[in-house]
Amino acid sequence: MSFKGLKPISYGGREVWPLIEGGKGVSATNHASSGAWAAAGGIGTVSAVNADSYDSDGNPIPQVYPQATRTERFEQLVQYAIDGATEQVKRAHEIAGGNGAININVLWEMGGAQRVLEGVLENCKGMVTGVTCGAGMPYKLAEIAQHYNVYYLPIISSARAFRALWKRSYSKVPDLMAAVVYEDPWLAGGHNGLSNAEDPREPQDPYPRVKALRETMRAEGVSEETAIVMAGGVWYLREWEDWIDNPELGKIAFQFGTRPLLTKESPIPNVWKEMLRTVEPGDVLLHKFSPTGFYSSAVKTPFLYDLMHRSERQVPIFKRDQEEGTIPLMDHGKAKYFFVHPGDQRKAQAWMHEGFTEALKTPDDTVVFVTPESADQIRTDQANCMGCLSHCQFSSWKDHDTHTTGRLADPRSFCIQKTLQDIAHGGDPDENLAFAGHAAYRFKTDPFYSNNYTPTVKELVERILTGD
Repeated sequence: MSFKGLKPISYGGREVWPLIEGGKGVSATNHASSGAWAAAGGIGTVSAVNADSYDSDGNPIPQVYPQATRTERFEQLVQYAIDGATEQVKRAHEIAGGNGAININVLWEMGGAQRVLEGVLENCKGMVTGVTCGAGMPYKLAEIAQHYNVYYLPIISSARAFRALWKRSYSKVPDLMAAVVYEDPWLAGGHNGLSNAEDPREPQDPYPRVKALRETMRAEGVSEETAIVMAGGVWYLREWEDWIDNPELGKIAFQFGTRPLLTKESPIPNVWKEMLRTVEPGDVLLHKFSPTGFYSSAVKTPFLYDLMHRSERQVPIFKRDQEEGTIPLMDHGKAKYFFVHPGDQRKAQAWMHEGFTEALKTPDDTVVFVTPESADQIRTDQANCMGCLSHCQFSSWKDHDTHTTGRLADPRSFCIQKTLQDIAHGGDPDENLAFAGHAAYRFKTDPFYSNNYTPTVKELVERILTGD
């Protein structure tokens, strides 16, 4: 028995619930969670972003990069990604047992995204129903989907972004666009598509934005059968009752990203699951420290606070005689060539007195002040870059042409691959980036999780279908 008005939809030739598991990259969703979600009658999503492969004992194979150059490490990364996602899809397909459907999720801005996507689809023919893809403008998604005869579900966060993609590419392959995922940039976890015209501190109501998306889709002649998937902030279906069977919005499905993190099949370590039970309202921060250049939402851990404070210890610098009244930051080392305003020199001296003695230059003609240990770690992580993004602000890597963005590496950012691998494989959430949606505080208030209860995916899907 399902929540009133919610009906199964036809997807990939079978009836499924319009409930989609959000694909969380770098091993935060895997075959166990997505296979179980499909087995429960929904659409499970295997993340094809640096997924795990396993050794003969079933243990994850550590992704290590002994190669001398970034380009060689990048080739190794792409191979790990294809092997890992292939393994995950095959296992998820088996667990699903012919029920529901399995999608894969890729970030278009991940390094080698197209090669990874094509490699996985080549290896998993007949197992993947659709590909969800966001983080960037994935123009080539439609033609890849057409080549492998799978559905595609672009992730966008505004009607304008959809229109641009449709006009340039998706209108040529309309039949395979199964749905458009509206990922709310103020509510969803992970990377968000907030545009420069939108204020990160002023969330907008998703209803008018989704209504505008449907109006755009209708104006462009997109089939009414193409669902819009509401992603970000979805917890209880009863709160979305006026979205179901609503002629203004048309066919609607719902994506759950944060809620399935706390299930028995969820592959994230227990220490991370326990941390999620303690999140309070306001504990998830929409921030711009990611080396992708996108905004993203993560739990305010000491790791995130460190990045916040690092950026606060920052002053503008000038060349000699560039700005009147400036003086050298220091009288020795490289810093004697950094000219600053006297007030900023006083600030810098106070930070140095506190132990933040290293001044690291940023691409924006500023310096940030960090401890010597932190400076060493930043430089080591930058040197160890394995090219996990198509463009990385932290290391200046680019996955094509000259392999450099041409900009100075930014010490205000961090190595995202390192921290996401660490937190997914048992690292302390306090010392890592812990992505989560802004509704994560509800683990604490939802009676379903009381007394430390952890449901199976099947129990969670059944619970969601009741409206709770």
